[in-house]
Amino acid sequence: MSLTPFSKHQLLPQEETLEILKKKGELFIGIPKETSFQESRVCLTPDAVSALVSNGHRVLLEAGAGEGANFSDKNYSDAGAEVTNDVEKVYSCPMILKVEPPTLEQIKLINPQTILISALQLKTQNKKYFEALASKRITAIAFEFIRDEDGAYPAVRSLSEIAGTATVLIASELLSNVNNGNGLLMGNISGVPPLEVVIIGAGTVGEFAARSAIGLGANVKVFDNSISKLRRIQNHLGRPVYTSTLQPKNLTKALKRCDVAIVR
Repeated sequence: MSLTPFSKHQLLPQEETLEILKKKGELFIGIPKETSFQESRVCLTPDAVSALVSNGHRVLLEAGAGEGANFSDKNYSDAGAEVTNDVEKVYSCPMILKVEPPTLEQIKLINPQTILISALQLKTQNKKYFEALASKRITAIAFEFIRDEDGAYPAVRSLSEIAGTATVLIASELLSNVNNGNGLLMGNISGVPPLEVVIIGAGTVGEFAARSAIGLGANVKVFDNSISKLRRIQNHLGRPVYTSTLQPKNLTKALKRCDVAIVR
């Protein structure tokens, strides 16, 4: 009597058809021109486009998208991007890179199941905005919430570093005679007292503003209600800096005497 309902042939190892992982296709990235007020940034530089194109990907750029950042259409076309005046064609790409979040009108131009990478500013959007994204099954990635392996937010930190450094440079420009300022320099002039710079907020912006002001020779005072942030900025700057919590008496006195006030 057989102990198994299977034949000898059926008990032998059989060939099996396995699913083969499909090779990943090329990316087709659309970069529309920013239309928000005073927004001059662009998601990809010509060098970044060149790196993508050299790895087999396609980039479609709306004409004039890089002008605010001083990148011409020719810079991008030389890097391998396709440049077009057709806005709808750019938004029809399967992947969209954008600095400011797209408006509801722009979302209408996006195809279903598109991948959108942008600063979505989630806290400022209403329910209707998310419904518009969901109705087209758009995979929206807010790059301000992307974390690295250390748990930090690299995009937000980079922008904060730029903002802090640029703030001091803008203040120096406003103080110059060219802009009808006092004609004062931050410091580092023998025999001339340095300027007083007050920074309210000891985050990343405040840290890099302090770093830039100190580098120009100014006296810096940092105010924040977080003792841990004040301690961290001291450690990162590597030198003693006047720090204080937001005590009204000390803050008022410092603001009355300062030449530059930076609030973050």
